Amino acid sequence: MNTIGHFINGEIVNDDQRTQPVYNPATGETQRQVALASRATVERAIAAAEAAFPAWRETPPLKRAQVMFRYKQLLEQHAEEICGLITDEHGKVLDDAMGELMRGIEVVEYACGAPELLKGEYSKSVGPAIDSWSEFQPLGVVVGITPFNFPVMVPMWMFPMAIICGNTFILKPSERDPSAALRIAELLQQAGLPDGVFNLVNGDKEAVDTLLNDPRVQAASFVGSTMVAEYIYHTGTAAGKRVQALGGAKNHAVVMPDADLDNAVNALMGAAYGSCGERCMAISVVVCVGDTVADAVVGGLAEKLAHLKVGPGRESGSEMGPLVTAQHLRKVRGYVDRGLDEGAELVVDGRGQRVEGHAEGFFLGGCLFDRVTPEMSIYRDEIFGPVLCVVRVENLQQAMTLIDNHEYGNGTCIFTRDGEAARFFSDHIRVGMVGVNIPLPVPVAYHSFGGWKRSLFGDLHAYGPDAVRFYTRRKTITQRWPSASVREGSSYAFPTL
Repeated sequence: MNTIGHFINGEIVNDDQRTQPVYNPATGETQRQVALASRATVERAIAAAEAAFPAWRETPPLKRAQVMFRYKQLLEQHAEEICGLITDEHGKVLDDAMGELMRGIEVVEYACGAPELLKGEYSKSVGPAIDSWSEFQPLGVVVGITPFNFPVMVPMWMFPMAIICGNTFILKPSERDPSAALRIAELLQQAGLPDGVFNLVNGDKEAVDTLLNDPRVQAASFVGSTMVAEYIYHTGTAAGKRVQALGGAKNHAVVMPDADLDNAVNALMGAAYGSCGERCMAISVVVCVGDTVADAVVGGLAEKLAHLKVGPGRESGSEMGPLVTAQHLRKVRGYVDRGLDEGAELVVDGRGQRVEGHAEGFFLGGCLFDRVTPEMSIYRDEIFGPVLCVVRVENLQQAMTLIDNHEYGNGTCIFTRDGEAARFFSDHIRVGMVGVNIPLPVPVAYHSFGGWKRSLFGDLHAYGPDAVRFYTRRKTITQRWPSASVREGSSYAFPTL
């Protein structure tokens, strides 16, 4: 059986003894093994990145950008192949995989603007014959630790920006679906990136801890659950590293009485059940203002769920694929069981979902709960599956209080025709990303992605302008060239103009 290795200093490396199965979620079968990096393997990757840094740091930003231009072309040329790898190991449908890849390519496009993004700030004559300027210098070796749900897009949130800023990079992708990440690493080399500038190690906690504690690593980016994000943040910062760690979410959608309910229901279907709910920006709670709205939304969602096509991601017409592993399937089913025990009304039960010819696949149909309350675990916890909860409130203020009181603050949205209500909601809600009649308000590449509260540990968001700040250090230089004909005495006062 094929074993997926690591990518270190421009070569595939596969000499680790520990391995882990990689499943096809649609069939339940083990299709590959993935090597789990030992400490020695990770240190080999760090050494390669450290050795490559001096030359890459001195490479002009325009030349770095030229690599990214070629890389973008290669990603587009190999798009179907990459998306097939995503679908085979994650389970999401091909159209969704293509959407993931395209959003990742947007960040590559943004990184192509390196000469503009890295321009410093210059001031002439800040004092007599004194000039001053600021410039952005790379950190050195930086790492990215990424989740299973976006095996291509989330790594692309990180390494294109890190690399164009002059750093060298080590990616630790999810060991659940590693093949797509390895393929895009190979394409990066094909685009002309020097060996050692980008490296990839597959692994588990041993690999992560090695990266976080090695003094040669200057910064770490992470996306995943809040429990792990908090660990990454505290471990990395304690080791003196710059860290951004994006954690979990429980994203609420508020539906107002004046909303276009047909459009809202259609939008909520995609936002809740797309990618089988395995998105950090998935809508998992609908807050309906008034019972009339709630009855209409629940009825509309139930009707559409009855026709939702659940099947293998590669099968034409499939709208929702399987969950990523059997273990995750058991976890999500357990939450559905718990929701019933806690007294929520299960309007649509997806636990009996069967897909012909794929009895061993990790399939769960869309589930819909009504009359959910904040005390229930299905409301509090990030389930990360196709489970949507409906909460009923009387007014917008109650809806906002509900959202503000939740520990997560990643994304939220409001469906309304009232501009005043939308503006008030956007201005005052304590959430990092807000949509108005848009359920998945994921920022475009030239803005930055990140939540509030326990959805983000660190000061800077992912990609966009914040990425330049995260992956560089500002240095300010002040210089003076005094006239040879003028002799000045010593001054002991603090310098002023």
